[in-house]
Amino acid sequence: MPIHCPLTIRPLSDEEFAVIDRSVMACAYDSQNELGRLCEERVYENDVAARLRALGFTEVHTQVPVTVSHGSFTKTYRLDLVGNQMVYEFKTAVDFVAEHDLQGIHYAVLLSVDRVKLLNFRTAKVTGRLKRAPLFAGKQRDVRMVSKDWHPLSDRCDHLRKQIMVLLQDWGAFLEARLYEEALVHFCGGETACVVRLPLRRAGIPLGHHRMACHAANLGFVVTAMTDDWQDYREHLLRLVRFTGLRGIQWLNLCHSELQLVTIENHFGTVATK
Repeated sequence: MPIHCPLTIRPLSDEEFAVIDRSVMACAYDSQNELGRLCEERVYENDVAARLRALGFTEVHTQVPVTVSHGSFTKTYRLDLVGNQMVYEFKTAVDFVAEHDLQGIHYAVLLSVDRVKLLNFRTAKVTGRLKRAPLFAGKQRDVRMVSKDWHPLSDRCDHLRKQIMVLLQDWGAFLEARLYEEALVHFCGGETACVVRLPLRRAGIPLGHHRMACHAANLGFVVTAMTDDWQDYREHLLRLVRFTGLRGIQWLNLCHSELQLVTIENHFGTVATK
């Protein structure tokens, strides 16, 4: 199976969720009240789990593995806490940020459930944020490719395009962009062969280095999952490629069920990256 979890986790009704969440939030508040707000995430996970078991919860699990695989590539995520079928992700941060929200949605889509709740123990009082993901009813793999702005700059570009479509057919869309990029790096030879630190220069002045995944000599690729500010990001890729010395960047953007393929060419000259 391309996505495997040892637990069978099903979508909950609103009524089922409300009953579970009242108990989980009460245990979270009690945990922070007794332990304070400076402990590490794992401490709160274990403490809340113990409190839920004491309340009579029959299904309480921590650090539940969810493995995503394709061919020789595999990556394992860990669910912080699953209590009576509801998934909770624990945080110890100053505040929630967009990355936390995306993680919650990512886990929900991986498990084909419609909600995951984030809990933050670092704030003055435990804060919760419910992240909902629509149930796509098998449509995760109905991905449409938009390639009007795509121009293969080597035969490896077609390999890259075909590879991400194979991944989307296997795993479906709507997962975090980092997962697809890590898999593409793997199938392009791995970190050592694929990822480079490019020197950036302006007017001959060395500015430092920039990490870039490269599927071919002097050709990089970027995977994103953007639904807004799409044209603005394209403009900044055009600026970036000018100073990398690459021949071009192939941009693969996952916009809901649409895979947008865009070629960013460098018309200011290139230098060898390998």
